[in-house]
Order: sequence, then structure tokens, then C-alpha cells
Amino acid sequence: MEDRKNSLIREHLLALKQELEAFSEMSGEARATVELDQQSVGRLSRMDALQGQAMAQASERQRRAQIQRIDAALGRLAAGDYGYCVECGEEIASKRLDVDPAAAFCINCAQ
Repeated sequence: MEDRKNSLIREHLLALKQELEAFSEMSGEARATVELDQQSVGRLSRMDALQGQAMAQASERQRRAQIQRIDAALGRLAAGDYGYCVECGEEIASKRLDVDPAAAFCINCAQ
């Protein structure tokens, strides 16, 4: 039964990772360098484009951090440590893991 549960958790984490990687691939163009050619884009349009680029880059950093958290959770799962706080070793509440399957800390240590 435990192997089945771990398999389901692993599948869920891998699906989350794949979804984040797909979003990352789709947003590549939004993160690209903004051209500063005055002939093709006006000043305000360039400012909008730069702001859009900065937001896309920030989103990408968040996605990369989440992918790292998922990879760490997969590592804990493989090691048999999944579901236990990396700080204090206490069990992480199942409802917390339902909301964030990559959670590494119990609620007390996360604060």
C-alpha cells in the first residue's frame, strides 16, 4: 500500500514539474531581450515591453525555484524521508502536503 501511495505522490510531483517546465518553455519569448529600436517601438511601448519582460523573468525565477523544490521532494521520496520535516524531523500534516506536495517543513518550522 505504501509503494502505491509513494507512486501516486511521485506521479503528482512529476506532473507538476512537467507543467512548470511547459509554462517556462511557452514564456521564453516574453523573457527575450527587448529591442530598443526607436523606429519600430515608441518610448511608452518600450517601457511596457521592458516591464512585461521583467515580470516574465520574475515568474521564471519562481518556476525554477518551484522545480527545485519538487526535485528535492522527489529526492526525499526516493530516500524514504518524504512527509517529514527537514528541520525537526516531525511528520508534515497530510493536509499541508495535499496543498503543497513539495513542502519540506512542518507548519511550525515553516514560520
